[in-house]
Amino acid sequence: MRRCLQLASGGLINARPNPMVGAVIVYDGRIIGEGWHARHGEAHAEVNAFASVKPDDEKLLPKATLYVSLEPCSHWGKTPPCAELIVEKGVRRVVVGCRDDFAEVSGRGIERLRQAGIEVVEGVLESECRWLNRRFLTFHRLQRPYIILKWAQTANGFIDENYQPLAISSAFTQLLSHKLRAEEDAILVGRVTAERDRPQLTVRRWVGPNPKRLVVDRSHPLRMESLHAQGIQSLIVEGGTATHEWFINQGLWDELRVETALNLTVNGGTRSAQVPGHAKVLSTDLYDDRMMTVYVNF
Repeated sequence: MRRCLQLASGGLINARPNPMVGAVIVYDGRIIGEGWHARHGEAHAEVNAFASVKPDDEKLLPKATLYVSLEPCSHWGKTPPCAELIVEKGVRRVVVGCRDDFAEVSGRGIERLRQAGIEVVEGVLESECRWLNRRFLTFHRLQRPYIILKWAQTANGFIDENYQPLAISSAFTQLLSHKLRAEEDAILVGRVTAERDRPQLTVRRWVGPNPKRLVVDRSHPLRMESLHAQGIQSLIVEGGTATHEWFINQGLWDELRVETALNLTVNGGTRSAQVPGHAKVLSTDLYDDRMMTVYVNF
């Protein structure tokens, strides 16, 4: 299953809006096939895994185990249902990392396999599998994007210097920010930030698509149902303190990323938002004198 996750991550950019999925076929402790969903509209992980099996090994499939990080699909979309392909191939056992929250699957793929007499084992590395597809699963489970709040602050907790723009991030942490932008669907700032700082909000220091740019204010409030209707599965919020506090107060956040410049202080300005007391620290990394702390809301 760890190999499935490793393979699945290859679809981070191009599989969207589909989930990232990896599949591995094992016979007698030996991998005889593997694949992942590389690009939206193209073959799914299970299809690629079966296609990679050498002709001499195809006779082993009825005695093999298929490992897959996400429940096999059971519906017709741009490609045929993978659950039917697994039944057709005669695999005797399937190990699934986690169920798919997408309404057209949601247990139906597993049910189809069991109806065909295939042994199905669920929940292997389930938390890791759900984390990999946190954007996709949140979008379908909660009918809204996966929301990442992000800001940089001085060592004494300010996001500017006397209410004027201040460069807090280093060249390397800017690169990390642009990498994050390439991985998410949209990026949002408040009107004041947009007018004062004029941020480009693009992927200039990384490779990948620019996120959709969103600006909100009181006359143009954010509506989650609108983002869901547009198919936006993930959202970065890089606005000012008022924007971040609105999301925190509404409970509309899943991940919070705070960059702190440990050797930079100012005399005054705009205070950063406060990290909620229930937030759980996921990771803390130090890049020279910048500390990056990631919190999660679960």
